[in-house]
This record gives sequence, structure tokens and C-alpha cells, in this order.
Amino acid sequence: MRLRTPISLAIFALFLSGCALQPTYQRPDSPVATSYPQGATYPAKAGSGPVSPAAAGIAWRDNFRDPRLQRLVELALQNNRDLRVAILNIEKVKAQYQIQRASLFPQVNIASSGGGKNPGATGAAGGNAGTSHSYAADLSVSWEADFFGHLHNLSDAAFEQYIASSYARKATEILLVSQVVDQYLAVLAYGEQRDVTQQLLQTAQASYKLAKLQFDVGTLSELDLRLSQTAVEQAQANYAAQTRLQAQAGNALVLLVGQPLPADLPAPAKLRDQSILADIPPGLPSDLLENRPDILQAEAILRSENANIGAARAAFFPQIALTGSLGTASSSLGGLFAAGSGAWSFLPALLAPIFDAGANRANLDVAKVQKDIGIAQYQKAVQTAFREVSDGLAARATYDEQLAAQQRYTNAQARRLELENMLYAAGSDSYLNVLLAQNDLYNAQQSLITTQLNRLTSLADLYRSLGGGWKADAAPVRQNTTGSTVATEGMLEMPSRTGS
Repeated sequence: MRLRTPISLAIFALFLSGCALQPTYQRPDSPVATSYPQGATYPAKAGSGPVSPAAAGIAWRDNFRDPRLQRLVELALQNNRDLRVAILNIEKVKAQYQIQRASLFPQVNIASSGGGKNPGATGAAGGNAGTSHSYAADLSVSWEADFFGHLHNLSDAAFEQYIASSYARKATEILLVSQVVDQYLAVLAYGEQRDVTQQLLQTAQASYKLAKLQFDVGTLSELDLRLSQTAVEQAQANYAAQTRLQAQAGNALVLLVGQPLPADLPAPAKLRDQSILADIPPGLPSDLLENRPDILQAEAILRSENANIGAARAAFFPQIALTGSLGTASSSLGGLFAAGSGAWSFLPALLAPIFDAGANRANLDVAKVQKDIGIAQYQKAVQTAFREVSDGLAARATYDEQLAAQQRYTNAQARRLELENMLYAAGSDSYLNVLLAQNDLYNAQQSLITTQLNRLTSLADLYRSLGGGWKADAAPVRQNTTGSTVATEGMLEMPSRTGS
């Protein structure tokens, strides 16, 4: 008993030193400012009511309240093929992790054999000599004693890849919701622009019909007739273009939804009646590190690459394999399990690297460079998120003012057209001024719809950029290398490291 304690302590020390070969993970420094841009372009919203919850705590259904849009998002989450691939990729990476983790445990196999042997000797009477028989049954166990953490680090790396794939699925889901919203709003906008064009076309056709009658009786010049005709042709061209754009936007929406649109969808709301939350507080840039799945995915990949460094370092140390078998052997089948037929073997093996022409060193260099790449990719993901939120805040702060001004401009153009028609009817103005006023009003109406569309899509994109739409799901549970379970919190939180 006195020898067991020192030996156990030595093995435990080797185990700890092996796990320590993995560098201690530290989250890279954030390469962005500690606050979002401020100034005239980013005025603070003065809230008179209670403070709104952060985007990450608002479900997409609460943010996008159009019943037709909600139904389309539901269908997309069920049928979209990109999301389906992301979900299947989780299963694939999970199986790869289970394969890698299985190498930490002993491999047990059972084998049995039996046969006969005839030496080929011929007796005096020409017959064959007696045949000898042998039977065996063995239970074999093999295990690599991972004192230096090679297998443990590979298992950690595989698990982080599993975590990353889960975050990738959530990022794909949030992006899908945003794409469905953007495409749905585009379909509405093109439809409303086409309706405006159709109204203009009907007015222009009626004016041209009247102008043609006046020209035929000689009371209107050909110049005015051709001006009236150009208004008709331009309206017809715009109507065809907008019909095409709406159809293409609808096709893109069908692709996102993953199936033909059902006939029983609720009626769409007008673009001006769409309700998307505009008072979501942005929080701090550091909140993105916890709320954006794409950032968490990049960090999980970085953790995996950190574990690969530990595995590459462990390759410099000996590999210890323990193999043993326990079985029975007999020359007769009936005596296979009789007393005295037992057999056993124990074969420890040690493989220590001596000369590998620099292969292990090169593998370690690759692992370190890959981690540096992971750091750069992680920081780029943070910078991209910071830029997207900053753009969204700038849009939120300025689109309301732009929309109000655009509405006033449209109203002024409508009044101008009324006055031009009155002057032309009184004979004190030319038809050219009427067409110019009519064209300016049309352009103002088109721009108003475009501004409404851009405002709504900017709010939807800001919600996504802030990590919105991410509700808590069931978290993966890890059986770590010590035998205890580590459950992630929320969606997927990084599990504690064993011995690192």
C-alpha cells in the first residue's frame, strides 16, 4: 500500500502537466470602441415610458407583428434548406466529437477461434495421421494512457467545433428571419410603387385620349400631343419594370420560405402600417460578445484552435499504450472453459519520438498560426458587428426625419400639380409644365415608398445586428474528461475546461 500513493501521485502529476500543455484561453481584446458613435447623427432617444428590453430578449414574433409576415417566418424556419443544412451539420459535428471522445476510454473486444491441423503424415495402412484441434476465446482490452493530454486536447477541440456548429445554426436562423422580413417588405414596396404607376398610367392615358381628340379637330398642337404620349409610354415602361421587380422579389421570398406560398395567408398590411420596434436600446458594444451567435461561433472556433495547440505539444512526449487479454484455450471444445485452460497477457508499449525530421515542430507551428488566424477572424467578427449596429443606429436616428420631410415634399408636389392644372385649364400655362409637375409628383411618391421601405429594413437589420431573435433553447450537455457533466446555459455557453 505504501507504493500506491507515490505512484498515483506521479500519474496524477503527469496528467495535470499534460492538460497544462494547452494554453490558458483568454478572450482577445475587443478591437472596437467602448461605446457606439455619438453626435448629431446619433441623437439619443428620449423615452417617456418604461425602458424597453434589449434586442436579445425580444422574440422575433414580438418585433414583427404583421400576421402574414409572422406566418412566412414560421414557414421559413420549418422549410428553409440553408437552415436545414446548418441543423444537419450540428449532428455531423456532434458525431465527430463522439468519435474523438471515444478514444479516451478503453476499447474492449472479444474474439473466439477454433480449427484443426493435419500434419500430412501417412500411416502403414496408407491412412492419415490423427488431426489436432485447438480452440480459444479471448477478451482483449486496449487503452492509450493519455498522460500528456494529446487525446484530451483533441476531444476538447472537437467539442468546441460542436459548440461552433450550434452557434452557426442560430446565426443562420436569425439571418433567415431578417432576410424574410427584408424580402417581404420589398414585395410590398414594389407592389405599392406599381399601384402608384398604374394610377399615373390611367391618368396619362385619359389625358392622351383627350389630347388626340383635340389634335384631330385642330385645337391642339402636335407638340402637346407628343408630350402627352411620352407620359403614357414612360408610365407603361415603369409599370412593366416594377411588375418584374415585384415578381422577382416574390420568387426570392418563396426560396427563403422553402415552399410555395400558401393560399390561406393573412392579408398583408400596408407598408406604412408595418409595426417594427424602433426604441430598442443598443446597450454597449461588449454586449455583442454575448448576444451575437456569429461572434460566439468565432470564439468557439478559436477555443478549438487553442486546444489543438495542446494536442500538438503533446506529440513531443511519449505515447503509452496498455494492451491486455484474458481468455482460455484448449485442444477440445468441451474443455475450453475447464480448470487450467485460462491464459492472460499484458503488453504495455511506449512510443517516444526521437527523430521525425521536424514534423512535430511543423505541426505545432501550424496550430499556433491557425490560432492567430482565429484571433483575427474573431476580431473581424466583432468589428463587423460594431459597424452593423453603428449603421443601424445612424439609420434609426435619421430616417424618421427624412420620412417626414419626404412626406411634406410629396404633399407640396401634389398641390403644385393642382395649381398647374388650374392654370392650364385657364389657358395661362403650357401643357409642358403640367407634365413636369405630374412627373415630379410621381417621383416624389416613388421616393416616399422607397424611404418607408429603407426605414423598416434598417430597423429589422438593427434588431438582428443587436442579437435579436435569440431565445433560450435546450443546451448541449457535455460529459467531460473527469466523468462529470457540464451543461451549457442559455443557448450555448462555453463549458469549463478540465485541467486547462
